Amino acid sequence: MTVRTVLKMGDPVLYRKADPVTAFNTPELDRLIEDMFDTMAAYHGAGLAAPQIGVSTRVVIFGVQANPRYPDAEVVPTTILVNPVLQPIGMEMEEGWEGCLSVPGLRGLVNRYRQLRYTGYDQRGNPIDRTVSGFHARVVQHECDHLDGILYPMRMNDLRRLGYEDVLFPGLAKSSAQMAASEDL
Repeated sequence: MTVRTVLKMGDPVLYRKADPVTAFNTPELDRLIEDMFDTMAAYHGAGLAAPQIGVSTRVVIFGVQANPRYPDAEVVPTTILVNPVLQPIGMEMEEGWEGCLSVPGLRGLVNRYRQLRYTGYDQRGNPIDRTVSGFHARVVQHECDHLDGILYPMRMNDLRRLGYEDVLFPGLAKSSAQMAASEDL
């Protein structure tokens, strides 16, 4: 198991547009994805993008089953998404609180498309094509933003809705301290 260091806001790698994956089903890609899952699990995240661990390539992972960080969240299937393309369905937006491993301890209210279609590939090069809504759509948008050098505070309409978890959600702060980690959407 290899848990990698998660880069924090301010690191230049996080603001770069990531390079596309050109070779699938390789030991290097397999190792990267394994490290991403180990890191995401160690930090109790809902998702992780390769640039967050210093690899500027278009790979994201996500999935939520039973996560103490998201007790009321809908299930999001565990997914490896390589070279993703997002297409909003309609113009309906939805506000929701987001956090990020690269912005530890903070949460912000972010507007995202309520429904979207995403396409891409798994690590073997098999196509993925899904239409999703709600929390699943939010997680995908958040993670894919990392591939274009965008952190969630850059999407916020009102920075007065950005704050520390322990101030905004005092009950959540106890479990945060116990887990010693913030979530990543």
